[in-house]
Amino acid sequence: MLWNSLNQTVELGWDFYLPVILFVGLIAMAVPVWAAIGSAAIVMLIMSGDLPLSLVGESLFTGIDAFALTAVPLFILTGDVLVRTGLSRKFLDVAEALTCFTKGGFGSATVLVCGMFAAISGSDAAGAAAVGRMTINRLVESGYPRPYACALVAAGACTGILIPPSIAYIIIGLVLGISASTLFLAALIPGLAILVSILITNLIVNRIYHYEDGGMMTLGEWLANLGKALKSGWYAFIVPGIIFYGIFSGRLTPTEAGATAVVVTIIMGFILRTLTLADFPSMLVSSAKVNGVILPIIAFSAPLAEALAIMGVPQGFVASITSLTEDPYVLILLMIGILIAAGCVMETTPNIVILAPILKPLADNIGMNEIQFCIMMITALGVGFITPPLGLNLFVVSGITGESILKIAARAVPFVLTMLIVVLLIAYVPAVSTTLLPEIYQ
Repeated sequence: MLWNSLNQTVELGWDFYLPVILFVGLIAMAVPVWAAIGSAAIVMLIMSGDLPLSLVGESLFTGIDAFALTAVPLFILTGDVLVRTGLSRKFLDVAEALTCFTKGGFGSATVLVCGMFAAISGSDAAGAAAVGRMTINRLVESGYPRPYACALVAAGACTGILIPPSIAYIIIGLVLGISASTLFLAALIPGLAILVSILITNLIVNRIYHYEDGGMMTLGEWLANLGKALKSGWYAFIVPGIIFYGIFSGRLTPTEAGATAVVVTIIMGFILRTLTLADFPSMLVSSAKVNGVILPIIAFSAPLAEALAIMGVPQGFVASITSLTEDPYVLILLMIGILIAAGCVMETTPNIVILAPILKPLADNIGMNEIQFCIMMITALGVGFITPPLGLNLFVVSGITGESILKIAARAVPFVLTMLIVVLLIAYVPAVSTTLLPEIYQ
């Protein structure tokens, strides 16, 4: 039994519980998430009778008929082209030149290049795979244990959905009706805060265990080394420059920025002769596979969200939780706990489309800014990329190296703890996510 905002009883029977049990059971049997969501939605509509079953067919198309979603495959494709053209290695060269004077220099460079890659692709898994192939063996050669090297890459790649442009912010903006450009601007400081927290954690761990000793050099030597790296790879930064300037200046929408980035990256690949027409089929297929995982989830979530709304589940959830406590600090902790738990067992996209409409009324009820709520939600879900049992980034780096997932997860614990600190800052200090926004959003 739940209570809605009008204090009227909302009876939840088997028309709610059976679809939920079905969804959990299908996920446990490794059925694709979109199929589990679609099955639950259909069963819920049939059993409740609140909405016609024909709604499913209509919602499948209207749910993804959004111009903003066009940006998703474009950013995915840009990241793929970036790797194939070798431009991602230029990022690594510059990052290594920036950090080579410190202890743990190459470890820090690995985290930085994860952030640079995130500023283009918007995908965690893509960043973990691309950066992992470039850096893990070199990290081991530098003195890092292989499980820790894997954990470092997995943690750094979490910035993929946290540093704009991010596919996750495009999706939550679509679900909640918020401008993706506004969310990108709000996410800039929190995303960089996560990146810095991972950098600091690695420096502390490295200082304790002495994995890697940085080479001593004078300021002049460091500047000369950095200048050399920039001279040979400055053009790689044209792509993130276009994306950031276009979106944050308001001259380009995220979709337009993604399209421009794809074209520019392809042209640069042809100029550098690292890309040929023969590469296009495999690039397009690879990007289509990733996009093909995301869009069906969004499509099948639309009828489920409408069924839940007509049954009063979001409002009932708010009243049920607030009946336990009205302390906003406790309620925020509860939301964070729910998000982290969900992130541990399910991917970001289904978590967004299912939980965002349910949790946002609770955030509204305690007076949380909707932009702050979105940033908190995505950042909390991002922690799930390096926490078992799902831990997508853990699986990616494990697949690359053959290292045990449990060993990698154990070495990722310090990064999880520091990321949680940033999540709490975002949740309790609105300025972290609203400082860069126009006054109307603050």
